[in-house]
Amino acid sequence: MEHSQVSHAIMKGTAAASHWTADRYKKEAARRRTLRTERKPLVADARKALAVARKADPDRTTGATHRAERELRTARRRVPDPMWLFASKAVVLAAVAGYVGLPHVPSSVWLWSAVAVTVAVVGAVVVAVALAARQPKGLVPTAEERQLLKRLSPEHWREHCDGRGLAGTITGRPTLTDAGIVADVRLDGTWTVAKLTAAADHVRALLGCRTGLRLEVKTGERGGWAQLILRTRSAVDGADMRWTPDREGIGLDTITGEPVRIPLNTRLLLAGSSGAGKSVTLRPALAELSADPKAAVVMVDLKRVEGALHRTRMRVARTADEVTGVAAELQAEMMERLEILEATGSASWTPTVDRPRIVVVVDEGAEVSAVAKDAIADFESLARMGRAAEIHLWWCTQKPTMSGASAGIPPQIAAQMDVRLCLKVATATEVRTVLGEDATAGGWDAHTLPKPGVLMIRGTGRTPAPVKVWFMNDDQVRALPPARIWHGTAVAPVISMRKPPAPPAPPSESTDDRVLRIVQGGPARQKEIVEKTGLPKGTVSKVVARLVAAGRLVRQSDGTVATARTEATA
Repeated sequence: MEHSQVSHAIMKGTAAASHWTADRYKKEAARRRTLRTERKPLVADARKALAVARKADPDRTTGATHRAERELRTARRRVPDPMWLFASKAVVLAAVAGYVGLPHVPSSVWLWSAVAVTVAVVGAVVVAVALAARQPKGLVPTAEERQLLKRLSPEHWREHCDGRGLAGTITGRPTLTDAGIVADVRLDGTWTVAKLTAAADHVRALLGCRTGLRLEVKTGERGGWAQLILRTRSAVDGADMRWTPDREGIGLDTITGEPVRIPLNTRLLLAGSSGAGKSVTLRPALAELSADPKAAVVMVDLKRVEGALHRTRMRVARTADEVTGVAAELQAEMMERLEILEATGSASWTPTVDRPRIVVVVDEGAEVSAVAKDAIADFESLARMGRAAEIHLWWCTQKPTMSGASAGIPPQIAAQMDVRLCLKVATATEVRTVLGEDATAGGWDAHTLPKPGVLMIRGTGRTPAPVKVWFMNDDQVRALPPARIWHGTAVAPVISMRKPPAPPAPPSESTDDRVLRIVQGGPARQKEIVEKTGLPKGTVSKVVARLVAAGRLVRQSDGTVATARTEATA
C-alpha cells in the first residue's frame, strides 16, 4: 500500500513538473518572440545609421563611425534567439560535454552527482515557484519602455543631442506613469516649447521611437522647462470597448480610464477625417436620446448611410428638398416656442412628451452647404437662437473649413458651438478651426491621434486627454427599440406681443414711398414706421428728416409725423 502511494505521489509530481516545464517553455518562447519583434527594427535602424556614418567617414577617423558600430553590436546582442534555437544549442552543448566528459568520470562520483542534481532541481523548482508567486511592486516597464527610459536619461541625451540638432537641451530623470513616460526637458539659449515641438522629429530620431507612438510636448511647471510625454501605455489598453446598454457616456478617458459623458442639451460640433469614426462616436449618445420620451432627434443624412439605421427612432432627411423642408419646420417650431416663452415670461423651454427637446444632427455639413444652400440660414438661426427653445444643433463634418462655397462649418454656426469634439484630422490648421486658435499651443493635437474612434473634447472643462469611444455596431443600432418621431405640428394661437407685419411693399417702391404709404394711413411715430416698413431705424430717421425738409411730411407736437395734407386739414 505504501509502495502504491509513493508511486502515485511520484507520478503526480512528475506530471506537475512536466506541465510546469511546458508552461514555462511556452511563456519563454512568447517572451522571446515579443522581444525579437520589438528589437529587430532597432538593429535595422542601427545598420542604417552605420551606413550613413561610413558614407560620411569612409576612413573611420571620427568617433561617429565607431559609436555607430558599437550601437549595432549592442542592438544585435539584445535580440534573443528564438526558443527552438536556444533549446537546440543547449542540447548540442550538453551532448558534446557528455560525450567528452562522461567516460572520464569515476564510478564513485555518480552517486554524489545524482544527489547533487536532485538537490539542484528541487531548489530550482522552489525558487521558480517563489519568483512566480511574487507580485512586482509598482509599474513594470516593457522592453520598449526600458529602451526609451535609457535613451531619455540625461547621460544618453547629453551624448547624442548635438548630432540630432538638439544642442542646448537636457532631460531630467524620466518617470514611468499610467499614461506613459514623462520627462522634463531644460531649454537653454534660444530654445522654447514651440521650437521643441517643431523639432519633434529630431526627438523621435534620438529616442528611436516607433512611428505610431504618440509624442507630446507641453509647457513645464517652471520657466525654461518643457515636459516631454511618450504615450507608451493607456488606461484603456486591453479594455473591452464594445458598447452595451449599461455603458456610461461615449467612451473612456485613456489616461484615467473613467467614463466620459457629453451634455446632450447643448450645441455640439464634431469633426474628423473620413473613416475617423464620427458616426460611431455619436451612436451611444443617440441611443440615450432615443430612450428619453421627452427628447426627439432629427437627422440630416445626405450620405444616406447612418440615417438608414435610425429610421424607426428619428426623423431622417435624405434629399436637398427634405433638408430644406425640415429646416423650415424646425425654424417655425423654434419661433413658436420663443413666442410662448415671451408671452409667459419664461427663460427656457420645458420639454414635454408632446413638445420634446429636439436634437438636430447634421451629417455631413459640407454636403448640406453644397446642395441645400436654402437650409443654411435656418440652421444658422437654430444655432444662434435654439438653445432657449430646447432645439440643439449638432453639426458634423469631415471638412473642417469655414470658407469657400461649400464650407464644412459655416462661420455663423461655428461661433455658436458650446462643445467641440475632434477626431483625427489632417492638419494642425484644421485642429485650430475645430478646437480654437489656441488649441495646438495648449496640447490639443488632434491631428496626431490614431484612428478610428479616438477623439479630444473641448468645452466641458476637460484637459487635452484623448478619449476612446465605445464601439456600437450596426446590429446593435437596429436592435434599439422604436421611438416617437418628431414632425412639425400646428400650434394653438397664443397671445403675441408683436404687431402684425405690414403687407410686403412692391419691389419697385422706394424707401420714401414706403414711409409715405405708412404715414398716409394716419399720423405715426418713427418706431411704428420702422416696424411696419421693415426698414432699419437709421434709414427711417434719414428718410423722415428728408421728407420733412422737402415739406412732404410735418412733425406734430405729440412726436408723430403726418403728411402735409393731413396737417393742413387739421
